[in-house]
Amino acid sequence: MLERHELEAFLTLADELHFGRTAERLRVSTARISQTIAKLERRLGVPLFNRTSRRVELTPVGRQLCEEIRPAWDLIADAVARAVDAGRGLTGMLRVAFSGPAASQLLVGATQEFRGRHPDCEVQMREARLPDVVPWLHSGEVDLALTCHPMSEEGVVTGPVLVREARMLAVPAGHPFARRTTVSAEDLTRVRLLAPESVPQSPHDGRTQRRASPGGTVAPGPSAMTFNEILTLVGAGEGVFVVGAHAKRYHARPDVVYVPVADAAPIEWGLVWLADSATARVRAFSEAALSVVQGLVPSP
Repeated sequence: MLERHELEAFLTLADELHFGRTAERLRVSTARISQTIAKLERRLGVPLFNRTSRRVELTPVGRQLCEEIRPAWDLIADAVARAVDAGRGLTGMLRVAFSGPAASQLLVGATQEFRGRHPDCEVQMREARLPDVVPWLHSGEVDLALTCHPMSEEGVVTGPVLVREARMLAVPAGHPFARRTTVSAEDLTRVRLLAPESVPQSPHDGRTQRRASPGGTVAPGPSAMTFNEILTLVGAGEGVFVVGAHAKRYHARPDVVYVPVADAAPIEWGLVWLADSATARVRAFSEAALSVVQGLVPSP
């Protein structure tokens, strides 16, 4: 097999037909190029260049070798250049998913900040259902997503927390809890809790935080694919659902009441991405998002 530096020296000399210019392009000495070509010719057992005091030219074998390996070399060089550009975030498209209107507003601010810092990189925003976030990351449909923390999915990196908000319980308007100013974590063990479909350890999935009640375990309610489906089930009396405080502003409904959970930890929001897709572009977007929210306290 030919070494990379041998191929590079051979193809560059084939272009320049001059040892000095080849050495200048590759930023090595002329002697180094001469030694590399001589070693390559010894390994192949055939001259690749005819050299005189006045000119350098390819031999028929050298010309044939150049014609046959040049296309593959160009493809490799182009692929490497694209990978470097993607890693540096110089050009290309960054695809970011979000879940819900509150996340979309935060994402818009982060996107504007990122575009100001990196104008040559386009950003495409897409709304994702909660169950779509991890599959979209693994399939490459998006590069990162703004969603609830924590996310313990293997291979998924959790970025800095961007927003913390109080937990609330969405209950039917006619439910006894709807007349209370607060509920407790203990209260959640006595009600039927709904959950998004197929979301690993979702902060919204009250079933992961329940304790057994004296009367036994309450059966979990039906699951749903979208947030509006869940709120529709809540309004229909099928169960209750743990939400962030933003739901009171963005999802006001006559059939649903939001009651604070007094003793529950806040819900955290932030960016997530795959560990093996942590390009400089992804990290730069995370930094831009963090800079937007630093020092700000989101309204509930």
